[in-house]
Amino acid sequence: MNQATASSLPATPAAAAPTDTAAAKNTGVAFGVLGAISVTHLLNDMMQSVLLALYPVLKGNFDLSFAQVGVITLAFQFSSSLLQPLIGRFTDKKPQPLSLPIAMGFTFMGLLLLSQAWNFPSVVLAAALIGMGSSVFHPESSRVARMASAGQHGLAQSIFQVGGNLGSSLGPLLAALLIVPHGQPSVAWFSLAALLAMAILYRVSRWYKFHLTSARGKKSLGKVETGLTRREVKRALIVLLVLIFSKYFYTAGLNSYFTFYLIHHFGVSIQNAQYCLFVFLFSVAVGTVVGGPVGDRIGRKRVIWGSILGAAPFALALPYVNLFWTIVLAFIIGSVIASAFSAILVYAQELVPGKTGTISGLFFGLAFGMAGIGAAVLGTLADATSIEFVFHVCAFLPLLGVTAFLLPNMRNHRKVQAAG
Repeated sequence: MNQATASSLPATPAAAAPTDTAAAKNTGVAFGVLGAISVTHLLNDMMQSVLLALYPVLKGNFDLSFAQVGVITLAFQFSSSLLQPLIGRFTDKKPQPLSLPIAMGFTFMGLLLLSQAWNFPSVVLAAALIGMGSSVFHPESSRVARMASAGQHGLAQSIFQVGGNLGSSLGPLLAALLIVPHGQPSVAWFSLAALLAMAILYRVSRWYKFHLTSARGKKSLGKVETGLTRREVKRALIVLLVLIFSKYFYTAGLNSYFTFYLIHHFGVSIQNAQYCLFVFLFSVAVGTVVGGPVGDRIGRKRVIWGSILGAAPFALALPYVNLFWTIVLAFIIGSVIASAFSAILVYAQELVPGKTGTISGLFFGLAFGMAGIGAAVLGTLADATSIEFVFHVCAFLPLLGVTAFLLPNMRNHRKVQAAG
């Protein structure tokens, strides 16, 4: 077996057997594994974004207020954010490779329920089930990405996350093509994607289980001293949490209410608003591709402050332009601000070495949590004022990116990069 084959997913049971010394010795980037978890991330987030894209349909079917739309998002995000840090901490101590395909089972059930939901509480329950799938998938998949990275952590996280961003962008497009014309029951077709993801993740889990005790696993998930004091680490984590708040509170407004803003402010149709949301979410995928590899080369701190603070001028201009420039600015904002998360996550993993699952669960959970709280708060604000006022308020959030200047420069950054 050559190295390329050993670094990819096992095609047969023998490929994952403990006697396969070629796989154990291979220390290169496992692009086959990264590709597999990126594809499943695409499927996972595509299924999640169907929920967001379905909001105008659900609002019409059940006569929902903006606050109720926010509650649906909160139920989805809360079930993810509450469980992710706990699951990450548990799997740091006792890794659970088979939890990956099991997680997709919750998403599968949530989609089936969503397709047949008969009232507002049933929609909320379906959203919570979909969120539970993510609560297991994200921290464990992030650990797999780090294990497969061979030290190129930013690249690996970008490959993993770009799948999710592409999936998020496909949701509104598929909703415009399928769900809007055919109605809520058509959501059931998306459950087939959950079954496909379960099959792929079963193979990933076998690779993951084998490499937990291999040289690759020990090197990628082991502890490496950062050279920072405990006080410096805590302060850096607080800064990162502020940046997560800034990024995800702002993007929650665009994810949940961009279609409503376009419909109300410019009078576009529901279907055309979905296409515009696709443009924004696709731009997020573009930015994610760039952020990780650039962070590997020039340093993650520069990428973090440049991406969040760099989006501020465009966010401030967004509420004042016409429809064409709204779409253009939304694309720029999405691509710029999205480059931050890969860098934030890897930076945090390096701050707290040996706790990959805990940190991944914490930051993915906080990202979902901030988005959920943001959606609920902004929905209530929109009901009390107007959807236009919400976009004026949100425009100032990326200015918090200035706090990234407080992040420390890792004194042994190259050692951390090499040690994986």
